[in-house]
Parts: sequence; structure tokens; C-alpha cells
Amino acid sequence: MMKLEKRSDGQGEPNPDRQPETAPTGKKPVVVYIMILFIAAFLLMALSFFMHQRSNTEALGELQHSVTAMQEVQATQEKIIELQEELAQVQEDQQDLKETEQDLQQELDDAQAREQALLSLYTLQQQYAAGDLEACRATIGEMESAGYDRLLSNEAPEEGVTSPAQRFEELRQAVEGQAG
Repeated sequence: MMKLEKRSDGQGEPNPDRQPETAPTGKKPVVVYIMILFIAAFLLMALSFFMHQRSNTEALGELQHSVTAMQEVQATQEKIIELQEELAQVQEDQQDLKETEQDLQQELDDAQAREQALLSLYTLQQQYAAGDLEACRATIGEMESAGYDRLLSNEAPEEGVTSPAQRFEELRQAVEGQAG
């Protein structure tokens, strides 16, 4: 019976020592805990975002630096190619100049040989005019061995003048004719 009494006591009149039960008092710490967890998660996400932002900024800076370096390398390569083309052109020009030099040197040598042939012909004429047949024979032999007789022109310098090749042949025949 005591049990019964207690129940009836508890349901009948309110106990002034007891506080009335409120429903939200037990759930309030859970809501605060969940809010703290959400705030912590938000702060962690914000921190992560800022760290990624900083990392991306650094990566972008490095990428920009790499792009700049690649552009410099490309510009340098283009300059090298341009210089190689210029070098090839200069070497080609140098080769052309060497060939021209060789041609001019050959022309100079030929002109000097023709000059020597004309000088030898002049010497032969002077020796023949002086009557020195021995010197004439020696000069004719030197001219033929040096090939000067073939370098003498067959063209007359002007009309009415004997060509150098004809004059040499006349002098050679005159010297041979007097020897016999």
C-alpha cells in the first residue's frame, strides 16, 4: 500500500520541493556540442581553404616563373637559330671570297707570266738587233722551256703591227736561218 500512496501523492498535488520538468533542459548541451562541432568543422574548412589558396598562389607563381623561363629559353633558341643562319651565310660568303681570291690570284699569275713572256720577247729582240745569236738561242730555249712562247698573244695590239706570237716566230726562224 505504500506504493500506492506514493503514487497518488505524486500525481495529486504538486510537490513544492520538486522543480517542474522542462523538456529542453536535457537537449541544450547536445545542441551546444553540435554547434561547437559545426563551428570547428567550419573553421577547419576555412583554414584548409586558405592553405589551399596559399598553396595555389605559390604554385601559380612557380608556374608563371616557369612560363617566363620557357619564354626566355625559346627566345634564346630563336636567337641561336638566327645566329647560326647568319654564321652559315658568313661562311658561304667567306667561301665565295676565297674562290674569288683564287680566281684573281690565277689571273694575276697568268698576267705576270704573259708580262714575263713579253719581257723575254723584248730581250730577244734586243739581242737579235745587237747581233748576239748565242744569247738569242739561249733566250729562245728559256722561253720555250718556260712555255712563254705559248703565252704570247696572236692578236696585234693595233693594225699594221705584228702580233707578239708572230714576232717570236719570225725571230726564232731568223736565228735558226743564220745558224746554218
